[in-house]
Amino acid sequence: MQFNISKELLTQIEQLIHQKNDQELAVLLNDMHHADIAEIFDELNIEEATYIFRILDSEITAEILPELEEDVREKILQGLSAKEIAEELDELDTDDAADIIAELSQSKKEEVISELEDVEHAKDIVDLLRYSETTAGGLMGKEMVKVNENWNVLTCVKEMRIQAENVTRVHSIYVVDDDGRLKGRLSLKDLLTTSTKTPISEVYIKKVDYVKVDTPNTEVARIMQKYDLEAIPVVDELGRLVGRVTIDDIVDVIKEEADKDYQMAAGITQDVEAGDTVFELIKARLPWLLIGMVIEIVASFVLKNNESAFHKYETLIIFVPLLSATAGNIGVQASAIVVQGLANGSLKEFSQNYFKKELLVAMLSGTIISLFLLVYHSVMYQQYQVGLAISISIIVVILFAAMLGTLVPLFLHKNKIDPAIATGPFITTTNDVFGIILYFGIARMILGF
Repeated sequence: MQFNISKELLTQIEQLIHQKNDQELAVLLNDMHHADIAEIFDELNIEEATYIFRILDSEITAEILPELEEDVREKILQGLSAKEIAEELDELDTDDAADIIAELSQSKKEEVISELEDVEHAKDIVDLLRYSETTAGGLMGKEMVKVNENWNVLTCVKEMRIQAENVTRVHSIYVVDDDGRLKGRLSLKDLLTTSTKTPISEVYIKKVDYVKVDTPNTEVARIMQKYDLEAIPVVDELGRLVGRVTIDDIVDVIKEEADKDYQMAAGITQDVEAGDTVFELIKARLPWLLIGMVIEIVASFVLKNNESAFHKYETLIIFVPLLSATAGNIGVQASAIVVQGLANGSLKEFSQNYFKKELLVAMLSGTIISLFLLVYHSVMYQQYQVGLAISISIIVVILFAAMLGTLVPLFLHKNKIDPAIATGPFITTTNDVFGIILYFGIARMILGF
C-alpha cells in the first residue's frame, strides 16, 4: 500500500514533539520506511525535523539522510557535530556517504572524515571524493563481492561469505587477477554446481560489461538501460576493478537529467526548485525571456515593414498568430524527438534517412493544414489569391520549422552542447522571426505588394 502523509499524521507528530514524548514518537516512526520518514521531514519545519532525527537510531537516520531534499539535509547537518555526522556515515554505503560529505564545507568535511571509526570505510570515501559527480567514479560504491581467478570454488565461497557481510545487496560476483584487474563475472549457479576443488579460472564468464571511472554518468545510464543491468563494474585507467554502479544510483541520474531537460525546454537556464529564493528563480528564468524579447522585436520590425499590405490584404495579419503557433509547435515536436533519440541512443548523429522522414512528415502535415486554411479563407473572405498565398506560406514555414527543429539539436550535440536547449524558447522564437519573414516574402511574390 502506498504511503500518504495525512494532515492528522502530521498533527499527531507535531503534538508528540511539543510534548517531548520521545518514546511514543519513536514507536510511531520506527515501523515506517526510511523514505516515508524523509517525506515527513520535508513537511515539518527544520527544528521539528532535527528533533526527530536526534531521537531515532543511527541505523534509521543514516538511511533517511540520502532520501531528504538537499536543502533539508543541509540544514539538519548544520545542527549536528562532526562526530554525529560521522556516526551516520559509518552506517551508509560509501557512495551515499561520499555524496553527503561532498555537500559539506571543506573544514567540516575534514573534521567528519577524521571522526569516522572504520578506517577502511574512510579510505574508500576519500577515494570516491576525487571523482567528478557526473562520472561513473562519482556514482560508484566500493561495496561489492570479488574473487580471485586463482582461487578454487571452496576458497571462493569462504571469501564471499566474509565480503557479503558489508554488501547490502549482491548483484554480481566479479573475478579479478592478482593485480586486481577485472577478468569477468561468476555465475552463482556455476558456483553451486561445480566441485569445490575446481579453479575459478575454469568456470567464470569472461564476457562482462563494464565502464571506466571517467565514463559520463549519462553514458553509464544508457549502457545499463540497453543491457538491462542491475549493476555494472567500474574499472580504473589500468583496468583494475575499483567499484560498481547500481540501479538505484542510475534512477537518480535519469531523474536529474529528465528534470534538467524539462527545465531547459521551458527556457530555464539552471537547475531550480520550487523552494528556491525569488532571486534564484529570476536568475534562472530571465536570460531566455530577454533573448526572446530581442528576437520578437526583430519580428515586429518585419511586421512594420509590411504595414502597407495590411490595408489592402487585412487577412494577412489575422493569420500571423496561427502561423507563429503552428511553426513553433512543429519545431518543438521535431526537436523533442531528436533530443529524445540522442538521449536514449537511438539517434547518434545526423541521419539522412531520418531527415527525409521528418521533412515528409512536415510536408504532409503542412499540406493538410494549408488545405484546411485555403477552404476556410475562401469561404469566410472570398479572397482566393490571398488564401492561396497564406496556404503556400504555411507549407514553407512548416518545412523550415521542421528542418530547424531537426538540425539544431544535432548541431548542438556534435559541439558538446546539451541539445535540450533546442526544445524550448530558442526554437519557438527563432521560428517566429524566420516564419514571419518567409510568410510575407511568399505573400509579396504572389500578391505583388
